[in-house]
Amino acid sequence: MFDLDASLPAEIVPLSWLLGVWEGSGVLSYKIADETREHEFGQRVAFTQDGTPHVQYTSSSWLLGGEEPRPLFSEIGYWRLARPLGDADPGPGMLPGLGSPVFQTAEAVETLRNGDGGFDLEVSIVHPGGVSELYLGQVKGPRIDLATDAVVRTASAKEYAAATRLYGLVEEHLLWAWDIAALGQDLRTHASGRLARLE
Repeated sequence: MFDLDASLPAEIVPLSWLLGVWEGSGVLSYKIADETREHEFGQRVAFTQDGTPHVQYTSSSWLLGGEEPRPLFSEIGYWRLARPLGDADPGPGMLPGLGSPVFQTAEAVETLRNGDGGFDLEVSIVHPGGVSELYLGQVKGPRIDLATDAVVRTASAKEYAAATRLYGLVEEHLLWAWDIAALGQDLRTHASGRLARLE
């Protein structure tokens, strides 16, 4: 059972079902030329909130199957409802906003609902291997669909061109799937997992 925190900023409510720490396992499988690489992994994901109109995201994973789990992958990011930023929003940089925020009530946030009945999202995620992703998509009830709008790589990063991600709350578990276009391959299945809420 999930209880909504009444102190959450109104803009966070459509994403509130994500908040907390989740842990579980998943499978990665990716075909490169004629070889398919498959592994089982463990994962811990945290969606946190600090009173600002965005959700902070961290994820770490480790390979399973050996004598000891081995660190595999981590990423960090920010999730927010897509809307034009106004004078009351902070930034750029550390500049404080001026005036009162517009989207402080449920009624104001409802005006952001899209024609499909969901809310448009902007998600930025950074990988430690020199890749930054900007996803656009939507949250509609307990389901999120995302696709990369931009991928930026450092000169030393491995080739990575595009991705889609899907998240859903099913029987109180967070299920997710991630497809990527990387290493010269078209967009294809990469990894999926099933996570239980820890806190």
